[in-house]
Amino acid sequence: MEERVSITISEGVADVRLVRADKMNALDFAMFEALVAASERLAKEKGLRAVALSGEGKAFCAGLDMGRFAAMKDKGGNGIPGGENRDLSVRTHGKANFAQQAVWGWRQLPVPVIAAVHGVAFGGGFQLALGADMRFLAPDARMSIMEIKWGLVPDMAGTPILATLVRDDILRELAYTGRIFSAQEAMSYGLATRICDDPRAAALETAREIAGKSPDAIRAIKRMLNNLSFDPGPALLAESVEQQKLIGSANQTEAVRANLEKRPPHFADA
Repeated sequence: MEERVSITISEGVADVRLVRADKMNALDFAMFEALVAASERLAKEKGLRAVALSGEGKAFCAGLDMGRFAAMKDKGGNGIPGGENRDLSVRTHGKANFAQQAVWGWRQLPVPVIAAVHGVAFGGGFQLALGADMRFLAPDARMSIMEIKWGLVPDMAGTPILATLVRDDILRELAYTGRIFSAQEAMSYGLATRICDDPRAAALETAREIAGKSPDAIRAIKRMLNNLSFDPGPALLAESVEQQKLIGSANQTEAVRANLEKRPPHFADA
């Protein structure tokens, strides 16, 4: 886990860092595994009060590793351990599958999680930020629901979370286009909690403030707020079913090839 995600705990605050800086913290097999393992470890951590989640280097998380898209170009695959042989509709973690748990695990933690986003948070990286209770963004941060670029749908628990945050038409526009949007736009859409010059420092400061409150009350508040949301189960399953239909299909493969070959795609009619 330590090769992809580091965890330092001090006075009840976990400083969680994605540490694949040379690849802009992109999501490869090992990163998926590390994210799931990290949330599972913290769920059992005695004395934990709050979590700050950030990325080393130039970006929070650039999304799915480009090597996985190269594999899709040739033979399909979904970018998670087991590749194209993994049935996405199988629930491996309660209501979530393995890839979804890399995001949903942070939402399930009994304590607040603050994502500190700088650089880019694209595709799966954007969805990872959504798993947090709050998102602190650098002024020049950029985000995107980028899966449409690759002929895919967002499938890492992003849709049930987005449905609680964003106006329906805004969500549709961002999902249909894959448009990159700014921190200021994210704030106006309800996707950013704060814009701050040093989001990690601000996240850690807020985490320490939370850690000074009654841990019983904080955990009760998170349970209560999580229960306000609609049942995510059907939405999580729908993500998986729709994604599984798309992966390796002619038009999805063409989307990947066109992007990697830097040419316009040529899609068959649906």
